[in-house]
Amino acid sequence: MVESVAPSVDAFLLGAPKCGTTWLSEALIQHPGICVSNPKEPNIVATHKGTFTRDVARPDWRKYSECFKGEGVRIDCSVHALACPEAPARVADLAPNAKFIVCLREPVSRTISHWNMILDTDEDKENHADWSDFKVAWEDKRLNCDTMYGAAISRWLKFFDLETILIIESERMRHSPLEVLKDVCAHLDVAAHPFDLSEINNANTASDRRPITMFGRVFRSIAGILPQLIKAPIVNWLQSRGTNVYKMPLLSSKAKPKRNISEKQRVILAEDINQDLRLLEKLTGFDVSKWIIDG
Repeated sequence: MVESVAPSVDAFLLGAPKCGTTWLSEALIQHPGICVSNPKEPNIVATHKGTFTRDVARPDWRKYSECFKGEGVRIDCSVHALACPEAPARVADLAPNAKFIVCLREPVSRTISHWNMILDTDEDKENHADWSDFKVAWEDKRLNCDTMYGAAISRWLKFFDLETILIIESERMRHSPLEVLKDVCAHLDVAAHPFDLSEINNANTASDRRPITMFGRVFRSIAGILPQLIKAPIVNWLQSRGTNVYKMPLLSSKAKPKRNISEKQRVILAEDINQDLRLLEKLTGFDVSKWIIDG
C-alpha cells in the first residue's frame, strides 16, 4: 500500500544506460506542461538504483515527493526501473494509470557502451567487481539485465496495457528528434511544443566519462550528503549552463580510448539476445529484424 505522502506521478521514462534517455529528459524540461523529476533519476520506486546498487527497502515517499516541484504532467526518469523486477508492481500501486516512454537501442552497441562507461569511471572496482574481461562482464546480471528488453517489458505488461507504452528507438532521437518529441507529447496528452534542440545540454557522451580522481571521489561524497535544499539550486544552475564539474582536471583524468569486442565475444551474446529480441517482437510488435545477431 502506497502511503498518503506519495506524490501523484503520471508517467515514467524508462530504458537502459546509453539509450538516449538523458537527451530526452533534458529536452522535455523545456515543455511548460511537463514536470520532469529533479534529479532526473530519483531512483526511489525501483530496487535498482543504478548499474550496481540494489535496495529492497520500501520507497521513501516523502523524499520522492520532493523530486517534483513544477506544474504539468509529472514524469519520473529513473531509467533503471525498466529492468527492475519489483518496479512494475510498485508503479502499479503508486500510479495505476501511468504512461511509459521506453527508449531502446541496438542491444550489442548499447551493451558495449554501457561496459565502456563502467570501466571508464571505475564503477566496477568501486563495487568490488572486475569487468575488464567482457565475457565476465556480460555474465554479470547487473550488465545483461539492462539489455534484455523483452524480459523487462514482459514484466510491465503484467500490470499495464501495451497502449500505455511508447517505444522509441535511440537512432530516431539522433536522426528525427523533433518527430520523436512530437510523438512523446502526443503520448503524454500534452500540447505540441517548439523545442529548441540547441538548448539541450546534457547528452551524456563518451567524452564526459573521465575516470574520477581521489579528489573527485571526496568531492562526490561531500556533494552526496548535502541537503537537497542546498544542492538543488547549485545543480540546476550547472545543468542550465551545460557544465559538468567532474570534467575538471582536478576531479577527473583524461578519458580512456573506447574498447570494442571481438567477433568471438559478439557470438557470446547471440543466443541470449536473439531469444530476448524475439520475445520483445512477440509482445510489442516492435520490428527487431535489424538487431538480430547473425552467426
